[in-house]
Amino acid sequence: MHNMLSEQQESLLKRGFSRRSFGRIATLVGAGATLPFYNEFALAQRAAGGRRMMMDMPPDAVRISSNENPAGPCPEAADAIHSVVQKGGYYGWREPMEFSQLAAETEGVKEDHLRVYAGSSDPLAHAVLAFCSPTKSFVMADPGYEAGSGTANFIGAKVYRVPLTKDYKHDVKAMVAADPNAGIIYICNPNNPSGTLTPKADIEWVLANKPKGSILLLDEAYIHISQAWESRGTDLVAKDGDVVVLRTFSKLYGMAGLRAGFAAGRPDLLQKMSPWASGMLPITGMAGAAASLKVKTLVPERRKGYKELREDVFAFMDKHNYSYIKSDSNCFMMDVKRPAQEFQKAMMAQKVMVGRSWPVWPTYSRVTVGSKADMEKFKAALLVVMG
Repeated sequence: MHNMLSEQQESLLKRGFSRRSFGRIATLVGAGATLPFYNEFALAQRAAGGRRMMMDMPPDAVRISSNENPAGPCPEAADAIHSVVQKGGYYGWREPMEFSQLAAETEGVKEDHLRVYAGSSDPLAHAVLAFCSPTKSFVMADPGYEAGSGTANFIGAKVYRVPLTKDYKHDVKAMVAADPNAGIIYICNPNNPSGTLTPKADIEWVLANKPKGSILLLDEAYIHISQAWESRGTDLVAKDGDVVVLRTFSKLYGMAGLRAGFAAGRPDLLQKMSPWASGMLPITGMAGAAASLKVKTLVPERRKGYKELREDVFAFMDKHNYSYIKSDSNCFMMDVKRPAQEFQKAMMAQKVMVGRSWPVWPTYSRVTVGSKADMEKFKAALLVVMG
């Protein structure tokens, strides 16, 4: 790591970093997921009160706090993972290659426009390192997924938080106008935490009107679950736009603990991110992701299941006049009419672990759409806690 940073020092200095920044960058790259802003699990753990509280959670508690998928990997992926375990003594190369080829084919991009990762947290952090600096800001929605802003803050890049529109879309015109020296305009679509969609036309408008030299970082962690799957953003990559699209297999594919994902973008953009990568890819995650992509019915079937679960819980919420934001994802925000942390503690007492809140919406708590059994327990707990 020290040698890698030595090679990058001249570039970092030109981008406005001081020599004092090098140690923090080394910490970020080396510590990775141990940092409290690095990924969904770390953020959820911090919101829940730390590691001890999560360790003390009863084994029969419902966990609908981190946008995980209790279905886990599909049977074909599980079989592939089981088969590859015996090769775990070797560094993988065939498994990442197969995953990369299948992902590029599925998305309609050239293979050199796609790079596989262990999930999408790594490329999100690497994109911030590559395109943001003390002179290049990070622009995001408010509320929005915090990992990128955490990385930006850590390296001394300014963060602009732009409120969502009244109908909970990204306010793309305000985001583009936020800073003429933006390094990244970050759009998570569907948005985390609101689960709401920003139209493809608005995303295309950002690309056409963004500040020169900036990139659009389009985080599509939840796009498989959305009814807008057909208008996903990898076609913008195929057109060689100033865009990097992030995907993870942690959500619909049920592989949060197995780690697989990719970044898609022009080769020159991916190359700027590559110096920050380190370590081998997990062959279990790579094999499971490749096997998942071969099951052509998996995405539509699971998307349909999520839609049915969402509609059922929303009907329940409507029946009891609970206030919430309708989403097109595997999570939604509920206005609990009190400080959200109080609600979270009360639900935990009912053995239901719900998600965190955001400073801009202090009375809203994020709820993950879990299994049918999970959501039945959620409903029962809600009746008790909400009175």
